[in-house]
Order: sequence, then C-alpha cells, then structure tokens
Amino acid sequence: MISDKQGQMLLKMARISIAEKLGLPVDDTQIDLNQPFLKIKQGLFVTLHKNGALRGCIGVIEPVEPLKTGVGETARLAAFKDSRFAPLARDEFDQVDLEISLLSLPEKFEYRTSKELVQKLVPFKDGVIIAKGSRRATFLPQVWQQLPDPTSFLSQLCIKAGLDADEWTKGSLTIHTYRVHLFCEKE
Repeated sequence: MISDKQGQMLLKMARISIAEKLGLPVDDTQIDLNQPFLKIKQGLFVTLHKNGALRGCIGVIEPVEPLKTGVGETARLAAFKDSRFAPLARDEFDQVDLEISLLSLPEKFEYRTSKELVQKLVPFKDGVIIAKGSRRATFLPQVWQQLPDPTSFLSQLCIKAGLDADEWTKGSLTIHTYRVHLFCEKE
C-alpha cells in the first residue's frame, strides 16, 4: 500500500515530468528516486483537471512499468497526447490539478443478466473494464461522480468502447472490475 506521503511524491514527479516537457524550471531536490516503493509495478492513470473540467487522462490498466518511470511517462501522455484535447500549453501549466489513480489488479466480474450486473456493481468504488472482440474501454471509479446511475454509466462506457449504448444489456461483454488508490493535488 502506498502512503499519502508517497502519493504526494508521485504527484510531484508527475508535475515535474510535465514541466520538463514544457521547458519550465523544476525543483526535484526533494524527490528520492531510490525509494523501494518506486520499484513497484502498478497500473495507473494520470488525470488533469482545469477549472474542475477534465483536461486529459491516460493510463495503463496492467502493471507494466515500475512507478519510477511509469508515473512520468503517463503524466506526459495525459498532458500532451490525449486525443480529446490539444497538447497542454505552458500558460495552462499552473491552472491544472493532477490526480494519480493506482489500480488494483482487475478481476473478472461474473454476471448472468443485465439486472444482476447493475445490482452487483459498486458505484463510486468499482472501476469497470468492458470488452467485446477488439473493442475495450474503462471508466475509473471517479467517473461515477458524473454518471451515478449504473445504467447510464454502462451505456456511456459502451459508447466509449465504440459499441451500441445498450450492448451491456445483451450479456455479451467480458467485464473486469478494479479499485483505485487515489491521490489528488487539490482536495
């Protein structure tokens, strides 16, 4: 388990990584990259908000890279490569707040009917991955704040995956769930 102090260090690492890419001065003297927890491989997402609105979000579900390298790379991708947004500009840097979501390993979600699916999901706790064929999408647990109704949540997730909004009602999806340990710059 990552402590709050370690989570704040991850946020600083993410911010420094973005600042370096923008050519801004950075102070990384308080970052000790030799701490053992930075060797942990963990799925993670970095989310940027500007004035409370989403400004970028990219991550990896599977634990591929150690936090030491994964946090910075993911932060740069969220800031500059999220296809929904223009790359972050220098004048926006001080206007964005960062979040880091550390993911648990996804677990297969067993269900037989759409009614059972809706009943078994835990809003505000479950991150959800859906897959059908080559189409796949996920929503972090934080998305429940915008879509608290499970039917809307699942419909929008299907649309994100490029599927019909009602695909979740047909019982043909493979679903995995996960939880996150969330660290935010702004409370």
